[in-house]
Amino acid sequence: MGSGKVTDWQGKHVTVAGLGVSGIPAAKALHARGAIVTAVNDGDDARAREQAAELEALGITVRLGDGATLPEGTELVVTAPGWKPDKPLFAAARAAGLEIWGDVELAWRLRGPDAAPWLAITGTNGKTTTTQMLASILKAAGLRTAAVGNIGVSLLDAVLGDEQYDVLAVELSSYQLHWAPSLRAHSAAVLNLAPDHLDWHGSMEAYAADKGRIYEGNRVACVYNVADKATEDLVREADVEEGCRAIGFTLGAPGPSQLGVVDGILVDRAFVENRHKNAQELAEISDVNPPAPHNIANALAAAALARAFGVPPKAVRDGLRAFTPDAHRIAHVADVDGVAYVDDSKATNTHAAEASLAAYESIVWIAGGLAKGASFDELVVKSAKRLRAVVLIGADRALIREALARHAPEVPVVDLDRTDTGAMLQAVTEAKRLARPGDTVLLAPACASMDMFTNYNKRGDAFAEAVRELGS
Repeated sequence: MGSGKVTDWQGKHVTVAGLGVSGIPAAKALHARGAIVTAVNDGDDARAREQAAELEALGITVRLGDGATLPEGTELVVTAPGWKPDKPLFAAARAAGLEIWGDVELAWRLRGPDAAPWLAITGTNGKTTTTQMLASILKAAGLRTAAVGNIGVSLLDAVLGDEQYDVLAVELSSYQLHWAPSLRAHSAAVLNLAPDHLDWHGSMEAYAADKGRIYEGNRVACVYNVADKATEDLVREADVEEGCRAIGFTLGAPGPSQLGVVDGILVDRAFVENRHKNAQELAEISDVNPPAPHNIANALAAAALARAFGVPPKAVRDGLRAFTPDAHRIAHVADVDGVAYVDDSKATNTHAAEASLAAYESIVWIAGGLAKGASFDELVVKSAKRLRAVVLIGADRALIREALARHAPEVPVVDLDRTDTGAMLQAVTEAKRLARPGDTVLLAPACASMDMFTNYNKRGDAFAEAVRELGS
């Protein structure tokens, strides 16, 4: 099928691997274009059977409980992004010389000739916030846009829907990029790189390479993080269109071809006349909500992509002012007896927790959960001087306790040996006892939540609930 567009789907045998958020729209879109679709799924539970019934009603074949074997006659495989590359189904497809696309690749191929360009964002942390900030800035410029992709809005729905867009703000995960070989964004950003999902990618090198795919074929700007050299290395390695520029963002004063911060002002020295002498004021730090360092970095990355698309400075400021972050992202819950309580339940890995801890001077840290193979030494070393005390919860809390014993033995630690739902109230009560006026009690678990809670949202809700109980 090559890398060109497939315009004739009539009678093509396509296997869709995985149901769910991306599989169902993919199966429907292909079926509507005349393809002969077979959907396969590992699971065979009530939810899967419900989804299967929906597809079968349209005349799509569904095989539940067998995602390993390649259906006979398959000419192309379209996979859900989360399916690991080492699955037997993919080995069989590769052996047969077949292409394997993800839902992002399919959306890219199904775009019409006048389709909106994509401004794409990836990185270990900050993707969703940056994508939403970018969409807010683009809207402030009067452009028709939407935040789509890994953010919960299917790219297929955005590309195939009736809505006409001028430009799309697209969040992409490393999984999605792995399966999107022909994607070519207008401009793209890699916010940061830290070890994550290594069980899926197999190595840090493979993970970085998949993230770096976002720069392939960029037309105007490859946006990288000056403080994270690995992101700049990915730009160097990328094969881009003639005239595409490398644009850095930094929390320091920017050099030419960079965006940065000078005296509390976000400034642009990339998209201005005579960038060696001039800088354009974009916004103030106080326009960024919340103004924590890592969130200012997100704002600069969003601004860089918007400026690459030709958005005026005023729209950057207006868009940042209009933006409100999602729940459980460094959200200030309340002040009780002079102590601030902050919910960053979304900090589900060490890199995110490190950014969160860097935002406050004196912290009682609530941490722990499922470590997903992470180590905590570097996090503790970098954050030790800010810690007044630590309260540990969750299944893998011993890993954090041992890192604290090695690198911050003087910091008091409370280890809560319980994983029931009441544990959070006890954790917050202990934190209150340890905190002094002016401190911040910070829930930044550095771990996933599924040992105790359905998801990080529920964990954050439990924290906020506990704080309200204390406050009353």
